[in-house]
Amino acid sequence: MTKATKAGTGASTRAGTRAGTTSGRDHPRLPRTRQGSPPSLLLTLLGDYWWGRAEPLPSAALVELLADFGVSDVAARAALSRMVKHGLLETARSGRNTFHGLTPRAQAVLGDGAARIFSFGADDGAAWDGRWSVVAFSVPEANRSVREALRTRLRWLGFAPLYDALWVSPHEHHAEALAELVELGVTAATAFVATAPDLPSTVPPQSAWDLDGLAAMYQAFVDEWEPTHAALGRGSIDPVDALVRRTELMDAWRAFPGLDPELPTSLLPAGWPRPRARELFLDTYERLGVPASTRVREVIAGHAPELAERVAQRSTPPVLPAQPAPSGSTVR
Repeated sequence: MTKATKAGTGASTRAGTRAGTTSGRDHPRLPRTRQGSPPSLLLTLLGDYWWGRAEPLPSAALVELLADFGVSDVAARAALSRMVKHGLLETARSGRNTFHGLTPRAQAVLGDGAARIFSFGADDGAAWDGRWSVVAFSVPEANRSVREALRTRLRWLGFAPLYDALWVSPHEHHAEALAELVELGVTAATAFVATAPDLPSTVPPQSAWDLDGLAAMYQAFVDEWEPTHAALGRGSIDPVDALVRRTELMDAWRAFPGLDPELPTSLLPAGWPRPRARELFLDTYERLGVPASTRVREVIAGHAPELAERVAQRSTPPVLPAQPAPSGSTVR
């Protein structure tokens, strides 16, 4: 791999100064929540139906909504307490009633996440310039928590390890990656852009990803969610089911930005299934929104009728038809 250009002033760091920023990095990061856990479900519900609202909601309404997902009252209230402790929710009281709302910190990070989730996989048609972002760093093996956090953050930015401490991305995300390194206190690091000459007996950067495995995951997503999409066409999904399915759909889709680097078309195998999966996600998510928000409105009306009409579903960008698959080797 041949070094092309340095990633600007501060691209290499052995000092404590911040080498770059990304949108929304001026606020603390949310603690990790397990997919499908009560805190994760609450964040999704509030982000999808109470986005941008300053008014807190009755805690009893949030507990009732979680019951639709099989979460007990005890587990739901414990989740609310943990989220307050972690700075995700604010608490207010009115008489004997308790209310919870998203903190500005949680609103900001959820906004960044939604922008990433809904834009992920959109093909802007621009030709790739053949340059890779490369990040190299050194983290002691004993500092396992930092290593795990760094791997998660780099994957979310579209990087993967070509070798253990050498990560690559087909997009110009070297500044963002370096900012993550500095935020985690990793000062023995460098980031730059490079080209990869096509030489015999070399490892191509795209081999950092298991494209066959990723294609199988996209196909499994399509197989799982096409029946729901078809049921929507028949009008056979009630509001409670719509709320549960829409939340599960979001949970399933938002795993992909951390797995798929959005490789340029020229590097993808033939029959690449992401365009079809993305189209299915966006259309199904949008069409489930009306009955799902009806359920949320119904629950909130039972506890605070004056807040019920303020429920609004988060909408997706316009759905464009899937593009023809690129030519190349066939996905197995």
